Amino acid sequence: MDIVGFLKSQFICHLLICYIFIVSGLIINFIQLFTLILWPINKQLFRRINCRLAYCISSQMVMLLEWWSGTDCTLYTDPQSYPKYGKENAIVILNHNFEIDFLCGWNFCERFGVLGSAKVLAKKELSYMPIIGWMWYFLEIVFCKRKWEEDRKTVMQKLLNLRDYPENFWFLIHCEGTRFTEQKHQISMQVAEAKGLPKLKYHLLPRTKGFAVTVQCLRNVVSAVYDSTLNFRNNENPTLLGVLNGKKYHADLYVGRIPLEEVPEDEQECSNWLHKLYQEKDAFQEEYYRTGAYPAVPIVPPRRPWTLLNWLFWALLLLYPLFKLLVNMINSGSSLTLASFAFVIVMASVGVRWMIGVTEINRGSTYGNNDNKQKQK
Repeated sequence: MDIVGFLKSQFICHLLICYIFIVSGLIINFIQLFTLILWPINKQLFRRINCRLAYCISSQMVMLLEWWSGTDCTLYTDPQSYPKYGKENAIVILNHNFEIDFLCGWNFCERFGVLGSAKVLAKKELSYMPIIGWMWYFLEIVFCKRKWEEDRKTVMQKLLNLRDYPENFWFLIHCEGTRFTEQKHQISMQVAEAKGLPKLKYHLLPRTKGFAVTVQCLRNVVSAVYDSTLNFRNNENPTLLGVLNGKKYHADLYVGRIPLEEVPEDEQECSNWLHKLYQEKDAFQEEYYRTGAYPAVPIVPPRRPWTLLNWLFWALLLLYPLFKLLVNMINSGSSLTLASFAFVIVMASVGVRWMIGVTEINRGSTYGNNDNKQKQK
């Protein structure tokens, strides 16, 4: 196949993937809207239904990683902790270095059956984003404005609401608050020096207040903290565009299970504990860069078929009317139908760029800019 033909085929694949994701996502958002009538009648039924509906959206993203690109993910962990994954509530601490680290976090959730109920601490702006942001609203995701004085009460209330959640859930949190870049790291280490904190080589300083409140509100509901560190072999720099192009990556994920009883209840002691944990995470990174492996037992969790089956269901449901519409447009030959076809192409192309732009590192938060240096927690 010549280069032009190859590029065209990739472009068509991107369009079809985005078409299925966007249309199915909006349909699911619409269904979620109607589930609101259940909230005052049966809150737990509302939650269970929305876990399944959310899975229909998020599993499509995981399908791209697992089945489309065929990315391998090796889990390094304690074999005694492994049987507990997916069978208990947990707070999952993730590092934030790659464009697809959120996708690998979702993949971790999927392998242990908690993807539909997975929670995150996300910035408020994402709640307005169609499909994923709206899905998160119905999942009772904790949104914050990154202004702790305003956020504290809201975040605590949202977390306390999860205490009677009917499904096992993992609460995923990026304690660094934003993706790692060299500029942000320099600013973060200046803050560390000013506060007399140990410097980190491979992480930003963790924002401790959000983590401390999360532990406080979910104590006796959550069983453990999963300390997770993600890396990719051979200095790979994975991107969502690479995943969309079917490029295969090789992910290594370290997960250490820490019983929640070992995390201090006092806010200052909890803050000190988290800083110490990030020093240990830095040591794990050092070990990985030196040896290419983590100091734990490698395990490959089995891949489940449900992400692929869900995507195939939506593909079969939505592609037939699309192809029928395109055939009618071509047969009619009218300027109106051709203009409509061009509009669909443009919108699908915008959808591709939107999916990629959501995860681009250079569109991260403004954390690390000079105006925000004093806001580091």
